[in-house]
Amino acid sequence: MIGNTGVMKANSSINIFGSKQAGGPSASATITASSLLCTLLNLIDCYSVSTPATAAFTSAPSGGDTNVTFASVFRLDGSGLDIPGSSPQRVTNGIHTIQVDLTATKSPGIFPAGNYQGTVTVLCE
Repeated sequence: MIGNTGVMKANSSINIFGSKQAGGPSASATITASSLLCTLLNLIDCYSVSTPATAAFTSAPSGGDTNVTFASVFRLDGSGLDIPGSSPQRVTNGIHTIQVDLTATKSPGIFPAGNYQGTVTVLCE
C-alpha cells in the first residue's frame, strides 16, 4: 500500500533532482509479506524487496531526459541504512514499512525548466 509520494527537489546547481535534497520527502509504502508455504516450512524469509531505479522520467520537458542517470535507495522498517535500490533484501512474513528515494543527475548540463515526474517500482518477490 502506497503511503506518501516522494518529492524530488533540485540542488542549487540544478543538475540533481532528488527526494534526498533539502525539502524533498521520501516516498513510503507498507508491504505485507505472507506465505502459507513459508509458514509450513518454518522459513523466516521467503521474500525479498528491491526498488530498482527508473531508466527515464515518467514525464519531463524536452531535453529533460538527456544525459540523465537515475539511482534509488530504500530503507526498511525505520532503519537509517540506505540500501541501493537494485540490492534485494530478504524480509520475513509480516508487515514492513519502506521509504524510497530517487535521484536524477544530469551530466553535463542543467535540467531545463518544467515539470518532471519519476516513478520507482517497489518489487516484493
